Amino acid sequence: MHLESTGAEMDQGERRSRAPEPIADWELVASPAPVAKAKGTKSRAPYALPGDVAAEVRRAFLGSAYQREKIVHTLTKAAEAYDRHRYDEALRLGRTVCDAVPGVGSVRELTGLAAYRADRWAMAKIHLRAHFTISGNPEHLPLVMDCERAVRHFRSVEKIFTELLESEPTAEVLAEGRIVMAEAWADQRNFEPAIDLLTKAGATKILRNPGYRHVRLWYTMGDVLDRAGDLVGAREMFARVVLAEPDAYDAKDRLVELGATPPRKNRKRRTTPVSKKRLD
Repeated sequence: MHLESTGAEMDQGERRSRAPEPIADWELVASPAPVAKAKGTKSRAPYALPGDVAAEVRRAFLGSAYQREKIVHTLTKAAEAYDRHRYDEALRLGRTVCDAVPGVGSVRELTGLAAYRADRWAMAKIHLRAHFTISGNPEHLPLVMDCERAVRHFRSVEKIFTELLESEPTAEVLAEGRIVMAEAWADQRNFEPAIDLLTKAGATKILRNPGYRHVRLWYTMGDVLDRAGDLVGAREMFARVVLAEPDAYDAKDRLVELGATPPRKNRKRRTTPVSKKRLD
């Protein structure tokens, strides 16, 4: 097929082409600075049991290697939950490990402390008592006394206190046992033996740099005196607590309830340096 085209445009010998656009001038443009990536949160280091505890659990467990490592992992999770203040979770996991290795003292200790923090008095008493039987360490006997006091088994409190005295405890543990015993007597309105016990423990001593147990003894003495009706003595004890540790317990609130103003430490500023020497 032959196509013929006619017209003014086709009469011209050369095609008309559009002139090319001029090339634009190049400009050097600085590249934008790279945006710094936000630092991600550091991954938490894996929680690990003390080596001696893990080894003791492995020795005591009777089962396959897989089950043994699973029990160690469960105990690790229980210890981590306790450190994170998740006491119910720590108690649940600790009981699982106790069923597998009931003769390991550290497992009983962790489970008993978790039960105590979770206000599970009967369970805490069982495990902490088992820890004392296994290890012979009376460190947690005051907590066992407190569990008995919580359910108002006052005869058991006195019996355990006698056992504590015979086990040669440290000064801190003995002070805690005396505190629980005094509070148990105060619960029964036997204020005189409670005050005498705390006095023998040093609750009336005035100390410039008191330790933790002294502050505890002062607070307990203030509580017993308040319940006994000695408001003046109670104010004095609570004031000592506030001076030593301003945020300890509810000593400030107790002072306000007793009609006293919480004291403040009197720190005088020195106008001249004491250690400055004269140069003649």
